[in-house]
Amino acid sequence: MLYVDIPLTVRYAETDRMGIVHHSNYPVWFEAGRTEFIKQNGISYSDIEKKGILLPLLELKCRFISSSTYEDKIIVRTSIKSYTKTRLNFYYEVFKESNLENPITTGETVHVWTTPNLKPVNLQKYDEELFNIIARNTGTDMEQS
Repeated sequence: MLYVDIPLTVRYAETDRMGIVHHSNYPVWFEAGRTEFIKQNGISYSDIEKKGILLPLLELKCRFISSSTYEDKIIVRTSIKSYTKTRLNFYYEVFKESNLENPITTGETVHVWTTPNLKPVNLQKYDEELFNIIARNTGTDMEQS
């Protein structure tokens, strides 16, 4: 699986005084996409956490190309841009449902695999099964870590 699309409808509370989606909503939408991406690849975030593994955020990037407004139907497309034994980099595109050719926003998040004490781990050694799930569903080769 190279990417997962999730549909959303812009809610009134997600817009600003100008009627445009406020920038603070995009990280929330990215998280929804990321959660669904992982789930559709055979494991849930809660299952990962039950294994004693966390995936905290290290970086967030967002590029605003165009805007969206109240009641727009949008698609959040999520994929894995790159991964190493210790990190996972997701890539996001947000489209208006009526135009899946031109994203209105793009973004990335970088995460690190850790223990519950936030100590970074080599996922391939810590949980090879989970590492292989990630590797199978990226569409990209592992970067050297």
